Amino acid sequence: MTMEENRTAQETAAAKERTLEENFALLDQKIAELENSEISLEDSFRVYKEGMELLKECSARIDTVEKKMLQINQDGTITEFGI
Repeated sequence: MTMEENRTAQETAAAKERTLEENFALLDQKIAELENSEISLEDSFRVYKEGMELLKECSARIDTVEKKMLQINQDGTITEFGI
């Protein structure tokens, strides 16, 4: 495993330990970094990749929550949301 792959794996593991709100805050920081006109091309690629990993983790968590949501029907029965 290269140093870059190792760092990416560590960042992904850290993203899973943070709350969804913390990951969204980090995404905002990544966007601000990318909007900085002083960022180098190499750094912009790194920041973009980190942001995409955060976005994938956030998306996976949202999908998990959506699958767990339940709906109470008029007759009192409970079904999964959207079914």
